[in-house]
Amino acid sequence: MGSANGLASIQGKQPLFSFGVISDVQYADIPDGHSFIGVPRYYRHSLLVLQNAVQRWNNHQKLKFVINFGDIVDGFCPKDQSLEAVKKVVNEFEKFNGPAYHMIGNHCLYNLPRHMLLPLLKISSVDGRAYYDFSPTPEYRFVVLDGYDISAIGWPHNHPKTLEALKFLGEKNPNTEKNSPAGLVGLERRFLMFNGAVGKEQIKWLDAVLQDATKLNQKVVVCCHVPLDPGSASPEALLWNCNEVMDVIHRYNCVKVCLAGHDHQGGHSIDTHGIHHRVLEAALECPPGTDAFGHIDAYDDRLSLVGTGWMQSTDMCFTP
Repeated sequence: MGSANGLASIQGKQPLFSFGVISDVQYADIPDGHSFIGVPRYYRHSLLVLQNAVQRWNNHQKLKFVINFGDIVDGFCPKDQSLEAVKKVVNEFEKFNGPAYHMIGNHCLYNLPRHMLLPLLKISSVDGRAYYDFSPTPEYRFVVLDGYDISAIGWPHNHPKTLEALKFLGEKNPNTEKNSPAGLVGLERRFLMFNGAVGKEQIKWLDAVLQDATKLNQKVVVCCHVPLDPGSASPEALLWNCNEVMDVIHRYNCVKVCLAGHDHQGGHSIDTHGIHHRVLEAALECPPGTDAFGHIDAYDDRLSLVGTGWMQSTDMCFTP
């Protein structure tokens, strides 16, 4: 997945800016457990991973911001503890000496509905929308997508977006248990309830943002909890309408890198248009004594991820 220290830093260039990254903390004050396929999960230790990350990010002293790629608290967190658990994790992010940007994941929504979650994550919202963009320097723009815009979780039961998601799942997944991919083949295995889709309004918004970034000659980094490229993640972890979103992205040359979480083992691919897709390794699955976080140095022609512990370092080079 690239060199350990980043080629650009070896060459002695100074980055335009740097930022911290972490994904899938999924904290809960419960004993360690396992995923559905038997991978160990360390619910309490993940908070220590985050604390180590914040300390390292602050010691770096040159990180402009940090991005959390979703799933702040685990779905197994007792629901009477959900609010306090989210506040506890957010409080750790607030110890970073700079802004922390969040996006929502499925486990966030298992714990709290959108109207409670978004203010805690300081995501300014109209009608529960959780997508936004920001520009840390004139050369770069970050686009944060809401992968659960159309979703069977997080919206009220009778909300049009819930009904649209349930109708979609009913057509695509014949199983009674909608989190089961049994009988689904290949990329069809993404049609599971713990994934979601980007809605039509958000697609239009994305198109307008990329059009604007092109005019301003900005390089764009797309961030979404749910991965967008089949080469970077397992089929079961992909956005329902990843093809539709990538069709919009591929209309422009400004998007250089897509970053995601959700698929805990991590991954890296380069798609047919030369866009890097990097799925970040999960903090949740670090055994005690290990970590998974990092920081990214942004240059004119690359993003260089410097990983700590289980997070693999990756150089993502592109045409400026």
